[in-house]
Amino acid sequence: MSRQLMRNPARLLFSWALGRNQMATAAGASARETSSSSSAAAGAGTAGHEGKKNVVTERHGTIMTIGINRPEARNAVNQETAAMLLQAFTSFEDDTSLTVSVLHGIGGNFCAGYDLKELAHNPTSIKLEQDVTKGPGPMGPSRIKFSKPVIAAVSGYAVAGGLELSLLADLRVVEQSAIFGVFCRRFGVPLIDGGTVRLPRLIGLSRALDLILTGRPVGAQEAYEFGLANRIVPNGQALQCAIELAKQISAFPQQCMRGDRSSAYYSVFDAASFTEALQFEFDTGLQVISKESVPGAKKFSLGVGRGGKL
Repeated sequence: MSRQLMRNPARLLFSWALGRNQMATAAGASARETSSSSSAAAGAGTAGHEGKKNVVTERHGTIMTIGINRPEARNAVNQETAAMLLQAFTSFEDDTSLTVSVLHGIGGNFCAGYDLKELAHNPTSIKLEQDVTKGPGPMGPSRIKFSKPVIAAVSGYAVAGGLELSLLADLRVVEQSAIFGVFCRRFGVPLIDGGTVRLPRLIGLSRALDLILTGRPVGAQEAYEFGLANRIVPNGQALQCAIELAKQISAFPQQCMRGDRSSAYYSVFDAASFTEALQFEFDTGLQVISKESVPGAKKFSLGVGRGGKL
């Protein structure tokens, strides 16, 4: 598997998921087909109980929101929902007109992890791809390396696989009453959607092991002190604040921002040495100078953007 494919496996994973789950009738338009108005709902995947969609997408200008819609199960993810999440994130990644996605939970909780009732009642139906380069994770999009920013708007519980989904995001906007935790510890369910990989890199090994080994709940303030939460907002405001943050990020020159983002991830996860990381940073940045840096410098010389203003 080439390094380039590993950096952007979304298309490969999406095709695999459609074949695996036989979702030929996947409902809802992709992000390209959604209205550009801030309230236009697109929907993703097949309809669930009584026509309800387990994943709902909306477009707010160049921002795509992706909502897990199983409030009756605290937004626990089953196989169907995992495939829908993968479809929604693939649509975001492939649509060049979209700049940032915001993942959130509908009904008061972000995500309570994988649906253990499905695992308990029909374990033989759950097929897991062992080769992480050939298929999606159990939660859906957890093996994708995105080329554009993702923000998690966290309310209520973000535990077990839900914690892992929040780690997929670049930033986490967290409500005051939100709870993180590896709650699957008490049931013997492992972290296999990147939790043991991303969490130590994000908050350090010692703090990550505190969560991983004990399975204890972590509130918003402690998560902020750990570096797990990037913003704490009043209850009920995570989604709106995350959308506003996404708009701020979208206002910047995009190639430069994405290049710096890519370099940061490369240095943490892929570079074999400090020198290799520096080389990647320089090579990536060099591509931006003529396209965005020179025009930006000209704007600066005219007084645009000084004093930290956009």
